[in-house]
Amino acid sequence: MTLSAANASDRKTPLEYTRNIGIAAHIDAGKTTTTERILYYAGVVHKIGEVHEGTTVTDWMEQERERGITITSAAISCDWTSKEGPSEGIAHKINIIDTPGHVDFTAEVERSLRVLDGAVAVFCAVAGVQPQSETVWRQMDKYNVPRIAFINKMDRTGADFFDAIKSMREKLAANAHPLFIPFGAEENFKGLIDLVHENLILYDESDPMGVKYDLLDIPEEYKEQAAEYRESLIEAVADFDEAFAEKYLEGEFFTPVEFMAAIRTATNSREFVGVIPGTAFKNKGVQKVLDCVVNYLPSPLDVDPMRGEDEREKEVLIQPDDSARVAGLAFKLWTDPYVGKLVFFRNYSGNLKKGSVLYNPRTGKTERISRLMIMKADSREDVDEIFSGDICALIGVRDVVTGDTLCEKSFDVRLEPPTFPDPVISLSIEPKTTVDQEKMSTGLQRLAEEDPTFTVSTNQETGQTIIAGMGELHLEIIRDRLMREFKVEADSGKPMIAYRETVTQAAKAEGKFVRQSGGRGQYGHAIITLEPAESGAGIHVESEIVGGAIPKEFIKPTMDGIREAATTGVIAGYPVVDFNVKIVDGSFHEVDSNEMAFKMAGIFALKEALKDAGPVLLEPMMKVEVTSPEEFQGDIMGDLNRRRGQIQNMDSRKGLSIINAIVPLETMFGYATDVRSLSKGRANYSMEPSHFEQVPPNVLAKIVETAY
Repeated sequence: MTLSAANASDRKTPLEYTRNIGIAAHIDAGKTTTTERILYYAGVVHKIGEVHEGTTVTDWMEQERERGITITSAAISCDWTSKEGPSEGIAHKINIIDTPGHVDFTAEVERSLRVLDGAVAVFCAVAGVQPQSETVWRQMDKYNVPRIAFINKMDRTGADFFDAIKSMREKLAANAHPLFIPFGAEENFKGLIDLVHENLILYDESDPMGVKYDLLDIPEEYKEQAAEYRESLIEAVADFDEAFAEKYLEGEFFTPVEFMAAIRTATNSREFVGVIPGTAFKNKGVQKVLDCVVNYLPSPLDVDPMRGEDEREKEVLIQPDDSARVAGLAFKLWTDPYVGKLVFFRNYSGNLKKGSVLYNPRTGKTERISRLMIMKADSREDVDEIFSGDICALIGVRDVVTGDTLCEKSFDVRLEPPTFPDPVISLSIEPKTTVDQEKMSTGLQRLAEEDPTFTVSTNQETGQTIIAGMGELHLEIIRDRLMREFKVEADSGKPMIAYRETVTQAAKAEGKFVRQSGGRGQYGHAIITLEPAESGAGIHVESEIVGGAIPKEFIKPTMDGIREAATTGVIAGYPVVDFNVKIVDGSFHEVDSNEMAFKMAGIFALKEALKDAGPVLLEPMMKVEVTSPEEFQGDIMGDLNRRRGQIQNMDSRKGLSIINAIVPLETMFGYATDVRSLSKGRANYSMEPSHFEQVPPNVLAKIVETAY
């Protein structure tokens, strides 16, 4: 079937009224609760589910409902009609992705933000900016995602809206300004003061669902504060809209619609963040978040065109256009018990119909789309076609991995895939019976396809299956899914750290592979230089061969050998990272040289160079934040020091001590139990990967002894 252009009449919602947004934040800031309220007010659900009851729509996995956390990003669509502003009375289609907050599932946030046009960042009004908030914010910056902020939990004891904004400005360098200010706080939080329309939104306390509210004049005691923050908001957005700035500076009257248009321009510049207070749990402020989504966040037409490369590696700009050829990104894979493999797909251009054939430039193969679905979290709706700017699920696609481009064969283009961090922890896993062996292999393969931060390998010496991921919880969920979804009974070993090796000085070495056993032999010879690179730079191998010392056809095998040798270092057998290699000389034999001989020469050359390049072992360091009553501060700091932790700073907030430290991951196993014991159950902590650091000599000896 060929792909046909869509008529404007085929599309239910015009592209300018489509929003693709994510809900992202630190764990326990209230993302899922906020999403649940959005679905209720938008009419998708008729009963509000609660995280603590395990009844939310987007947390639909058993593991999510048991633990009260989001593990996999859930996609869902709804409609919203704003009652104010330029979009007044117009139904907007909002595609929402509720992302996890736990650092172990950061890949879910990464791939979601890669395909979204805007985001709602949720913060806790008590805690403000927390460590994972910073990680999510950096991910939004990485993919240039415009955003608004929702300061949630305004009903909680200790809630401070303005302090939360202050922490956004200090910790995130965000140009954050209130669009509304709270009317009351903690148990007296009753409504919002709208700085654009200059009125009070007072919620009717007799309606616990938050649907009924009154629009009133701003109370006298709030007028001065509202005027101050309104003035600050006007000055902030005037920097991004010349026409609005001119009116403001000349003292001319401007309407709320003009003010909102200026806020939209500022938001879409990605240099301004509008902030809304509220409490999702008590059903206050969420409708205003939806209004801000449709009024201020961009449609697919407002964001920069998607960049890709054609088969000649020339840049291609892909505009959202229903009449163009189809091109989109497969950003997530999921195994569904009823329909098999689901491929979550962001369609950037063209009109894709059920039964169409798409081309995968990575594999060079075509794939037939047997069904198209619009996702409603754990339920789904079959559709016959999707349009540019849409997010959907494809069924029938087989050979696809996260980050693959799918396009028409006549439009051979590769879109930039999302990038993912390397796993930091691993463990061995063994099936209990031979029957479980095959089921485990199938299960692990499918789970690795779904999750780019989960890897499976085999230890060549012991034959053990090794699984690696982003943390203890990540691997615990993997084991749990193996048992529930694939019915695999398996035992696992103790968690192991994903150490790395690197070099500290330059070295030169040669590798020679010579075999002569009668008849034709093998001969490969390469001389290389090795230099350390900056942290995070990766491995860079290049050839400086001139004059044919090594024939051109043997250069690539030599490079392949160097990269293969880097998978096992010379200290304890861990992968070697962050170095540059140049192939500077070598020799060959007219008859005996072949690709395999030069690959072996590359392996030998790197192994020799590593020995002389000051090799060191690196361990993953974690950024840890502990929040505890001040009376336990000394014990907790002493415990972190015993774990080789480096205290970065301390802060006090409303009787709580907040300790930030950098601690080796190796010492953090079981910390959840220990910190509860130290604080009589009153402290909590969060942890995220920070960087790799050289292992101290006394610890190195133990690691090397264990490795061998």
